[in-house]
Amino acid sequence: MIGGGATAAGMGHIVTMDDTPAQFALSSYSQSLWSQLAPELPSNVEYAQCGTIWVATDEEEMCEVHRKLDYYLSRGSSAEVLDSEALAAAEPNLRRPLAGGLLVRSDAVLYPPCAAAYLLQEALRHNTKTIFDTAVSAANGRVQLKSGGTIHADIIINATGALSPALSPGLQVKKRKGHLIITDRYPGYVRHQLVELGYLKSAHSVATDSVAFNVQPRATGQILIGSSRQYGAEDSGVDQGILAAMIARAALYMPSLPSLSALRVWTGFRAATPDKLPLIGPTEDRTMFLATGHEGLGITTSLATARLLADHLLNRPSAIPLAPYLPTRFSRPAIEMAHA
Repeated sequence: MIGGGATAAGMGHIVTMDDTPAQFALSSYSQSLWSQLAPELPSNVEYAQCGTIWVATDEEEMCEVHRKLDYYLSRGSSAEVLDSEALAAAEPNLRRPLAGGLLVRSDAVLYPPCAAAYLLQEALRHNTKTIFDTAVSAANGRVQLKSGGTIHADIIINATGALSPALSPGLQVKKRKGHLIITDRYPGYVRHQLVELGYLKSAHSVATDSVAFNVQPRATGQILIGSSRQYGAEDSGVDQGILAAMIARAALYMPSLPSLSALRVWTGFRAATPDKLPLIGPTEDRTMFLATGHEGLGITTSLATARLLADHLLNRPSAIPLAPYLPTRFSRPAIEMAHA
């Protein structure tokens, strides 16, 4: 299914993240590629540059706002600080008073399944051949299909997300379950993607389940509510405890949010690596390349991932170094890595 799996389950936030220099480089590069592609995207992709506000609840978090501002500006990205009054004017349904926030206007949102369908359509327009089947193994230039067929290729790219270890045994990728809620239509209730500054702490928690305030306006007027993270959860069913914690967390920031009508709740599995960076590039099997382990940034970084792989395979210069994302970083010293 095109746009299935984590693509269908994700929020579709095109965001620049500053957790590490490598994460910032990949996400900001990919965001620029999405921005360049935006005029060509059909309306059903719902691409909208609504911006992100990182919400600060107190003065301690405002210190983090200023740190993020300095980080963005020092790397050529724009951002601006909102004080308490400016934040209230920008998002009237946030509780008051809040200390302020950081507005990143270049961030955008889109509808991932339709974006994936458009990209496939473009690939087909360039004479790509598609085979709809299930791969049961892939190695040494050979892909074995569930139907019994076999594909032989000099280059195989494993881009199967949380399922990638099934095709590449030993891969350091683990499932990380998440929940999302979509509401009925409330146009203008949320104007920007809103994220609490504690989001990164939630995203880095690997020992316990975690939730964080993260809401997104959709072109339909609906509101997408996140977010949660669970390790070791294999069941795709909705966890009512996690769901309740998400709603309670959101209510701390938007008190009237729990009164809105929810239409649907669903879950998905992110592909997470130990160092929170994706696996992009060659492996010890000279025919196998990886494009997985993007965790919650798969939609954001998809275009940059594809461009980095294409640059590597065509032996051409890349806009950013490939080295931080090479799969071999987990199996051999960096000095032995394939060229960037």
